[in-house]
Amino acid sequence: MKLDFQPLSLQGQTKYRKILGTTPQLVSDYSFVNIWSWREVYGLEWAFDEKLVWIRQNRPERQYWAPMGPWGQTDWSTVFEGDWWKGEQFTRIPEKLHELWLHFCPAACAGLVSNRDHWDYLYLVEELIALKGNRFHKKKNLLRQFIRNYDYTYQPLTEDLVDKALTLQTEWCLWRDCEETTTLESENQAILNAFADWQDLEGIFGAGLEVDGNMVAYTVAEALDETTLVIHFEKGCPQHKGVYQAINQMFLVNSASQYTYVNREQDLGDAGLRKAKESYNPVGYMNKYSGCLG
Repeated sequence: MKLDFQPLSLQGQTKYRKILGTTPQLVSDYSFVNIWSWREVYGLEWAFDEKLVWIRQNRPERQYWAPMGPWGQTDWSTVFEGDWWKGEQFTRIPEKLHELWLHFCPAACAGLVSNRDHWDYLYLVEELIALKGNRFHKKKNLLRQFIRNYDYTYQPLTEDLVDKALTLQTEWCLWRDCEETTTLESENQAILNAFADWQDLEGIFGAGLEVDGNMVAYTVAEALDETTLVIHFEKGCPQHKGVYQAINQMFLVNSASQYTYVNREQDLGDAGLRKAKESYNPVGYMNKYSGCLG
């Protein structure tokens, strides 16, 4: 199989999203907003064949991501004919695709193993709105403190408010010294990409919290399907206690209550991030696999 990889383009997003909609299991990595935002960090390219779209990253090393499209209508034994895939690294392979590959090519796929660092975290929207019970006691207390202590305004994140979100992002990076941390600097670049093309990105939406005319928190989201929302980016001013709990809960109440699940992406093995994501009591995970084929 010969794949003609090309740089991602905004002009191709409608075609990509249409193919994405035929994919049996969607994880956060493959939304167009996500791959577009991170395209420079990972050196992402895509290749379209008759039914599938393949994604390849070139930085910091070459790795193939899962192809998106109607997996059940694909003859995988034909796809894996020849030697093009042998010795190649594959990553972010959703569990259902991994099962299909094991059926068609068990020996070749034996090297793919579950990668905990890439598992997506799934939560019930209704639970993160209500914050009921002892499991959410600390979160609800922090939310109440924010409501009590600040005269805030909640606003959908329109193009007119993107500049305020960018100001907050710049300040957040100064607080966290992003330039000294590769992970935070890479994330900052992805966020700037999303804001730069806000008006042209299909399906992107979000919200911000303002106090005294300044944005103190923002969130950026996208629908994965009719039942699941994915949160791509979320930042808050550390000087405002409870700001993260506030933007999290208020966004779901005001702008995303129609969804059943919220996907808050992976923790990438960061211990602090894992602890924070676990503290919101996930109801499930989206397992993904990585490894060398052949």
